[in-house]
Amino acid sequence: MKPHALTPRLALLLTLPPLLWAGNAVVGRLAVGAVPPVALNFTRWLLAFALLWPLGRRALADRAALAERWPHLALLGLLGMGSYNALQYLALHSSTPLNVTLIAASMPAWMLAFGMLLHGVRPTGRELAGALLSLAGVALVIARGEPARLAELKFVAGDLLMLLAVVSWALYSWLLARPPASMRDEQRPDWDWAGFLLVQIAFGLTWSGAAAGVEALVADDARWHWSPWVPAILLYVAVGPSLVAYRCWGLGVSTVGPAVASFFGNLTPVFAAILSAALLGEVPRWYHGAAFALIVGGIWWSTRRAR
Repeated sequence: MKPHALTPRLALLLTLPPLLWAGNAVVGRLAVGAVPPVALNFTRWLLAFALLWPLGRRALADRAALAERWPHLALLGLLGMGSYNALQYLALHSSTPLNVTLIAASMPAWMLAFGMLLHGVRPTGRELAGALLSLAGVALVIARGEPARLAELKFVAGDLLMLLAVVSWALYSWLLARPPASMRDEQRPDWDWAGFLLVQIAFGLTWSGAAAGVEALVADDARWHWSPWVPAILLYVAVGPSLVAYRCWGLGVSTVGPAVASFFGNLTPVFAAILSAALLGEVPRWYHGAAFALIVGGIWWSTRRAR
């Protein structure tokens, strides 16, 4: 299926997930010391499953369709729910929201690479140029408008975990865009968006539940430390970056393709910088606006049709 042109509606649809995921990075950092990271991921998806159940439960009753397609669905659950978010929450124990979202900004490169290696989709010159523009915007935020600051940036173990998370997400997005024959056209099950997402969450809970069990057995401190903030954190991560963001991302990826959609992921560090600054009582600076312009310029250039 040929990707559609980028419209204002699609642009808005693909801008919302980065905003919610930026909030997820900041909230995940706030959860450090209160909720174990892998348990946070499992609880997040357990709550999302409960909230989505009334809308999508019919899909789980389709036993024949599930039995035929379970390898693909299990892989989606592993990459999109079981791995990506758990790795991100683990990363935030030793890294910062800004570092984590900076590493996530390498997503277009991974999307383009996997598209070429796995599906023979060669990146265009516009896509490569757009990726460079977007990354320049991210670098401007990290440097706070002073390029010399980039030399002072330090990476830690959590950054490697986030890099693994990015690879997981890139593979997940291509699985959504290029599903097997049993999930396409007339062979596709009669599931709406809620049913399809609920099925992914169900498989993801198997992976994340097992990982949370291992964490409880081997982690030095896998205890929960309850405070008034913990329920608010759980509610946000279950609704915003889970249900709303995944719905919007799934629609965007299936419409414009994962390569184009990945450019919008570069908005995440900008949003993370603004949210982090807001929590510290600081106002956004000029370089936030300049970075936003560069990232949007990269999105526009990469999706602009050649004459």
